[in-house]
Amino acid sequence: MNIILKTKVRNTNHKVVMNGFTRELFERLAPPFPPFVLQKFDGCKTGDDVNLELNFLFFKQQWNSRIIDHGEDSQKTYFVDSGTKLPFFLSFWEHHHIIEQNNQDVIIIDDIRFRIKPWILIPFVMPGLLLVFLYRKPVYKKVFSKQN
Repeated sequence: MNIILKTKVRNTNHKVVMNGFTRELFERLAPPFPPFVLQKFDGCKTGDDVNLELNFLFFKQQWNSRIIDHGEDSQKTYFVDSGTKLPFFLSFWEHHHIIEQNNQDVIIIDDIRFRIKPWILIPFVMPGLLLVFLYRKPVYKKVFSKQN
């Protein structure tokens, strides 16, 4: 399965936005549910780890990811995280964070590839995942858009 979301942030540079992908931003991007404890955040470069414990009220789930690729050129920067330990309802996770320059603006692309298991959970998990990532859009705009 795949979710692709694009968020335009105004009057900034893709390298500035990439440098803003910090532990503090990650915590600001956290939706109200499920709450989590950020146990480890190494950064956004190849080999870095991000580990969290999700709290679903009646049970907790570990979610660990490793950054498997990162790079930049004159028009974009990116990094890719891959799930190494996932909640029971996911069997695969790869999230491509792409930050593209678009004239004076930047487009942040969340390209998320995943598999839900067992398949019967798809109608329950898919809307939740979509909401978690839609929650990020206004945060990105608030944090990164420069006002004229």
